[in-house]
Amino acid sequence: MKRILSQCTKELSLFKRDRLTLALAFLLPLLTLFIFGFAIRLEAKNIPIVIQDYDRSQISQRYVTNLFNTNQFILVPWTNSSPVEIAMDRGIAKAGVIIPPDFNRRIVAGKVTDLQVLVDGSDTNNAKVIKNSIKAITNDFLQREGLIPPANLLTPRTRLWFNLGRIESLYIVPGVYAVVLWIFPSLLSAIAMVREKERQTILQVYASSMTSTELILGKGLAYLIVSLGITLVVMGMGGIVFGLKLAGDPIPLLIAIPIYLWASVIFGVMLGTRTNNQNAAVRGVSLVGFLTALLLSGFIYPLSNIPFPLSLLPNIIPARYFIEITRDAFVRGTGWAGVWFAEIMILVIGMFFFNVARRMLRRMQLND
Repeated sequence: MKRILSQCTKELSLFKRDRLTLALAFLLPLLTLFIFGFAIRLEAKNIPIVIQDYDRSQISQRYVTNLFNTNQFILVPWTNSSPVEIAMDRGIAKAGVIIPPDFNRRIVAGKVTDLQVLVDGSDTNNAKVIKNSIKAITNDFLQREGLIPPANLLTPRTRLWFNLGRIESLYIVPGVYAVVLWIFPSLLSAIAMVREKERQTILQVYASSMTSTELILGKGLAYLIVSLGITLVVMGMGGIVFGLKLAGDPIPLLIAIPIYLWASVIFGVMLGTRTNNQNAAVRGVSLVGFLTALLLSGFIYPLSNIPFPLSLLPNIIPARYFIEITRDAFVRGTGWAGVWFAEIMILVIGMFFFNVARRMLRRMQLND
């Protein structure tokens, strides 16, 4: 135990003396939190749209007003003499609505009226959002104008069970916590491990009686302490800036944080053991750690959208399970009933990383 604590103390003293590493540890996670927290928005807003009203009647004007009352669309100035397709070809507008000249007359006569809507399909996700929004707005307009019989046999009553205000930061920021707390602790520990090789100080460890397990535990403990500091800063600023509050029992989250940070640190040690310079270690963490945590964890894209066999990878990515825990802690508030399996999986994956790092380091120690 003395060797582990002495190794931990040595790592912490080296960490405090390196200003660049200090900046990497605390400033970059905050910058990442703010960029992701403010920049990522899953709900399309301020969609540029062109309106060509050839009818210019009161009812057509009310329909146009109804389109913009949702604050989802912004009007792009466009003349009726120029085709809507030109605005979409130039990328000025994402959609166009063309109201025919007999719009009012046909509605008053009770006849079916065609309304042409053109949607830019280059972005399939936004195209679906625009199409569904215009359909919903049109149905709402018909009901307001009394053009749909009020007697419906089936009327759905929708209630949002979580996040009643539909605040996107409640969904995005807990996911950012998982990404940030996976990338930077692993990056710091990987760089620390590689420095031992570059400065040849690893040879002193090999020559001593310290085992590979003690070395990993010592380094891991040091950067676990640093990572807990990063967590306090990142989650504290996330709560202040984005207004996140715990929704239920905090104990599952408090237990999951050190387990997740430990898995992240050991993952970095494992990569640092395999690489011989800091550039390779940074590339390894960026490629293997960052991309998987960002794209294969359910942070942005639903895991159900990932095709087979790539859909098998999220099962071994700790960020996927920590996102479930953070979103439960800050949004749902289910507690142990909803996250117990995620906690176990993070622990199992972390132990796997530890075992791999220990074996590789022992093999290197024996070879040298």
